[in-house]
Amino acid sequence: GKALCEYSHCLLLLPASNIAMRRDVQEGQARCLSRLGRHKEALDIAEKMRNSATNTDHLTTVLNLQLSIYQRLENVEKKMMCLQQLICLHPFNPCFWKLLAEAYMSLLQNLSPLVIPEASLNQSEEVCVSNGSSQTWTGREINLQPHRSEGQQEGPWLSPAPETKGENAVCPSSQAVKEFLCTSGELEWTDREKCAGSKAWKQSMLKKVGIKACASFIRARLLLQLTQSQQLSFVLENNRKCQKEIDDKVALLGFDENSLLLMTKVRGCFIVCRA
Repeated sequence: GKALCEYSHCLLLLPASNIAMRRDVQEGQARCLSRLGRHKEALDIAEKMRNSATNTDHLTTVLNLQLSIYQRLENVEKKMMCLQQLICLHPFNPCFWKLLAEAYMSLLQNLSPLVIPEASLNQSEEVCVSNGSSQTWTGREINLQPHRSEGQQEGPWLSPAPETKGENAVCPSSQAVKEFLCTSGELEWTDREKCAGSKAWKQSMLKKVGIKACASFIRARLLLQLTQSQQLSFVLENNRKCQKEIDDKVALLGFDENSLLLMTKVRGCFIVCRA
């Protein structure tokens, strides 16, 4: 409470022209409010900061702030929205991919709190690469061109960040995002389906979420391996520990070796193409 009072007092003293300092103080206010359990007020401040963002750094700060608030609220869906937009801005950051994979794991636990069944990719769900313009993911064709294909739905997970001042403020279109921000259409379900609670539906959802979790973990691991040769000392040690943690979590998902090799090949191909 004392820190919040200090931040509020500091904000009153700052001139309107000192935009950089005002944003720092507002972030401090929001984090204090979140720790005090006043999450709505914290989110209101974050939204104001987002609306006034003028560059990618501003937007990244706001998304990280919103992510921390939703983490305290244990709102998995909102966390995923923030992470997917962060990945849109920073597709080569392994931390964001790892956090996204862990969010998918949380969804798995919500769908099946007792057991995660063995998952595998069958022929209709094979991950494959076509001639650069599209890929098949769980039997669904995803257009990788900038324009939207016919019938492609645009939901909150696909929507880029609100347009702000400055050419870099809008979340850029990237191949990494087009691969993973299709999640909305795959994981949404109607009340009718939810109420039905059929075993087949649940198994289908578990498989889809499991594939997303595994692919996100693999992407994070490949990005960690990409930077490993440039690291020394405790940084390299932390990198290897993180890779080991990812390996352990991937093993829990129960995918067969061929499926893992296939996903690793595709993930690695896209990283090379983007580099």
